[in-house]
Amino acid sequence: MDSFEFMSPTEFILQKDADKLCGEKIKRISDVCLFVHYGDGFTYKTGLHARITESLEMAGVEYYELPGVEPNPKVKLVRKGIEICKEKKVGCILAVGGGSVIDTAKAIGIGAGYDGDVWDFYSKKAAPTESIPVGTVMTLPATGSEGSNGSVLKNDQTGESADVMADCIRPVFTLMNPELTMTIPKRQTIFGIVDMFSHVMERYFSSSVEVNLTDYMCEGVMKSIIVNARTLMTDLTDYNARAELMWTSIVAHNGLLATGRNQDWATHTMGAQLSAQYNAVHGSTLSVLFPCWAEYVYKENLPRFVQFANRVFDVDLDFYNQEKTAKEGIRRLREFFEWMGAPTCLSQIGVENDEKFKMMAETACRFGDIGGIKALNARDVEEIYKMAQ
Repeated sequence: MDSFEFMSPTEFILQKDADKLCGEKIKRISDVCLFVHYGDGFTYKTGLHARITESLEMAGVEYYELPGVEPNPKVKLVRKGIEICKEKKVGCILAVGGGSVIDTAKAIGIGAGYDGDVWDFYSKKAAPTESIPVGTVMTLPATGSEGSNGSVLKNDQTGESADVMADCIRPVFTLMNPELTMTIPKRQTIFGIVDMFSHVMERYFSSSVEVNLTDYMCEGVMKSIIVNARTLMTDLTDYNARAELMWTSIVAHNGLLATGRNQDWATHTMGAQLSAQYNAVHGSTLSVLFPCWAEYVYKENLPRFVQFANRVFDVDLDFYNQEKTAKEGIRRLREFFEWMGAPTCLSQIGVENDEKFKMMAETACRFGDIGGIKALNARDVEEIYKMAQ
């Protein structure tokens, strides 16, 4: 087991009507709030917008709105939010939505107290040390941003997609009302499941040894995701499965499963380039790339892939042919994604040729080799893109 530091200061509340608590939670922090959201039909038609504003008003919180967050959130909107925070002396940011909204709010939080441009943090020219407090009302379980120390943004001018990791951007509270997720379409539900499953795999596929506790925790979370996915693919309105996945998305990505072990993250890094260049949905890039990545690297740590196959997908151990066991686990991973209806090749997400593969691979490795199980250079990454066609 490796040495580690772990911090999780977020208060989590899961209950029906949890969203109505946002006013009192914000009031304890500040009298002035920036309310960040998608501004889409769901926010208004479901009455969520009215409930949020009513809660803020009843608590005596002055609020300013920033609608218009898009999937693969853009730095342009973040800069607008920073201007509002500075002008109105905002003391807390409320993010109502999924990962894109929460990542936007986190970026605004670190940018509002910084003299330079917020993209400096994402281009690694600066490191954040403080943030305006961010609270969240979670509506789409997937990214786990509501409990994590990360934020991902796209620079709409350069086409780059990059992240920031810092404990100062962890939300101070997250409110979870499973009823808000009942109307999430099947497609979005699937991509959310892929995302949280992938977050666990990025931590599970580690070269660290003697990490039995987190191994079993990771395996249990992945098996739980599979069980709840089966329930939701039959009934998208199952309350208990929705509640389980709301909490699972947080447990999968708040850092607990990574304690005492190194991590991989090559697949997320490669997927970010597909999102940046083709505007592909994040979860779809992961369902395409993860099985291909596994096929490319499994020989680097065969015992771990054998363990994954056996403990997560119940593959019988073949002691005389461990490679066969490992490959069957990878096949079942791809089959699980396909069974839900997630894409497993690039043509299914609109990537028909390889003209950008070399450039994307070089961008993915711009800070050096990526990955933990196997250090991947740009040539390796390009090869994995080609495998995924």
